Parts: sequence; structure tokens; C-alpha cells
Amino acid sequence: MRSTFADASVRLYHLEGGPDGGAATTLFYGPLSEAMEIAAQQTDIVQEGLFLATDNDVVAYLDLRE
Repeated sequence: MRSTFADASVRLYHLEGGPDGGAATTLFYGPLSEAMEIAAQQTDIVQEGLFLATDNDVVAYLDLRE
């Protein structure tokens, strides 16, 4: 993810059905730092389907967390 500064504006969403498709449910729009806090509060199963999108990139939450 190219925009990784704490105040980068992101969309945190959950993708049902895994990375190959399904319904996307937005959990949060706002700063990356706050999105990471919200994502960390989710269950492990939900975290597996979380993604963060900036204006120029998308990354799985678990990939960014590592």
C-alpha cells in the first residue's frame, strides 16, 4: 500500500466470500490509524476478510498488520 502514513484516508471494508468475490461491507472511512484500530477489534474470522483501500491501492488487513 503506497499511502501508509497514519493520516492517509482509507476505506476499511469486509469482503464476504474471500478475495475472489462477494459482497463488500464498508466498516469505516477515515484515517489509516483509526481504521487499523477498528480492524484490530474484529474477530479473527472477520479480520481474514478485511481490506483497506486508498485512492491508489488496496491491501488485505492481515498483510498490512504483519
